[in-house]
Amino acid sequence: MKIAVASSDGTNISPHFGRSSQFLIFNIEEGKIAGREVRNNTFTAHGRGQCGGEQHSGHGMRDHSPIVEALSDCQAVLCYGMGRRAAEALGHEGIQVFVLREECTPEQAVSLFLEGKLTPAGDELCRGHS
Repeated sequence: MKIAVASSDGTNISPHFGRSSQFLIFNIEEGKIAGREVRNNTFTAHGRGQCGGEQHSGHGMRDHSPIVEALSDCQAVLCYGMGRRAAEALGHEGIQVFVLREECTPEQAVSLFLEGKLTPAGDELCRGHS
């Protein structure tokens, strides 16, 4: 099993999934972290620095296909916030989204997931995201 964590710097969890600079991919074997890989975010306009401070209007679900494809080998994504359309696009591909409610490290977040202490994202997907 693989779990993706949105990261801003390889050490901390990014405040927003699509604006993360990279994704930490944790490989899980026998219920434990067995390895970690870094995937730079070249999949979203935000990740490539093309959006600046602009709002997200006009983005459709098909705009999320590069990020969904890049994470298609993952069963779950852990982050602090995500837009509804991104969450729906991931969900359509069977990737569960979990929005963390408390500050923690990527490793702690994965441990919470493995312990069954996280619930799938619901209506509150992103802090301050429209």
